[in-house]
Amino acid sequence: MSTPVLIEGYAAVFGEEDLSGDTVRAGAFARTLRRRGVVPMLLHHSAGTVVGHWTRLVEDGRGLFVRGLVETKTAQGLIESGLNGLSIGFRPRFYRPLSNAGRELIEIDLVEISLVAEPMQPAARFTAATATARAA
Repeated sequence: MSTPVLIEGYAAVFGEEDLSGDTVRAGAFARTLRRRGVVPMLLHHSAGTVVGHWTRLVEDGRGLFVRGLVETKTAQGLIESGLNGLSIGFRPRFYRPLSNAGRELIEIDLVEISLVAEPMQPAARFTAATATARAA
């Protein structure tokens, strides 16, 4: 088994419009984070392609900060090749329509967080380091 790759970054950034016109409001993930259920780490939103697990999910002043361990060789290879995007799979609970045809997402149920090449939110990116190098 290969050494897991530690990644961390922002899966969502508050107040910044994504490519579909949506913006996420601070606090939108509070309900999901209180549930403390498992949020799968997927590759390209493909069900059944769990590539690791998230070790930390927290809202801070910028957005939804995540940290996790990527465990599959396929995903690790993609990261080595430059993959660094994050994308949230969610169901909106409460939102307000915006004039640009997008939505202000006030409360959402987080279903999964995927590693992707081109995130809908351009600022949703991660950095990577091997877990052993990071722990040193």
